[in-house]
Amino acid sequence: MRTKALILTAALGAAGVTASLAQDPVYSVNAVGYINLDLPAGFALIANQLNNGGNTLDEVITGVATGTTFTQFDGSTFVESLFIEGFGWDNKTLTLAPGQAAYINSAAAQQVTLVGEVPQGELTVEVPAGLSMASSAVPQSASLVDLGFPASTGDSITFMRNGAFEESLFIEGLGYTPDAVPAVGEGFWVNKGAAATWTRNFSVNE
Repeated sequence: MRTKALILTAALGAAGVTASLAQDPVYSVNAVGYINLDLPAGFALIANQLNNGGNTLDEVITGVATGTTFTQFDGSTFVESLFIEGFGWDNKTLTLAPGQAAYINSAAAQQVTLVGEVPQGELTVEVPAGLSMASSAVPQSASLVDLGFPASTGDSITFMRNGAFEESLFIEGLGYTPDAVPAVGEGFWVNKGAAATWTRNFSVNE
């Protein structure tokens, strides 16, 4: 699965500066953009790293082919939604928010464009013990060690790439073998011995 991301930064708002009261201008910065996901025929493990409304499927994933399926793991079972042209996703309760991940199954290769605002500030992703799906909460491609993902010896990360699973094992002091580097828009499986919170402080100004 190939991805391309474009982040557009816009400075919004300004402090009141008048002739009689000289103050430095103050700006509120929001970053919006898009992520193109080039999906192969069959299954891909994806993520959405931009906030769009309530991050429901109908808001996040639009314009896909009829018959495309979306599948999430809720900790004990798989939950599925089917895309129908003119109706959208048949399970209206599912979301794909930053930090979540899911399978998408396409009958033929297609491109999905995700649009929204880049999450900023203190961001947390709860990672339970055992098997779960997860992703970075921001659109960055880097080693999970550098991204601060909480891991202990014996924990593993598994990607699905080109129709095959790729597993990385974490060993304290050595990191992941091989290195675990998610792409922008890519989700992954986590197998952890103990629950943890993945916390990041992120700003587009950094």
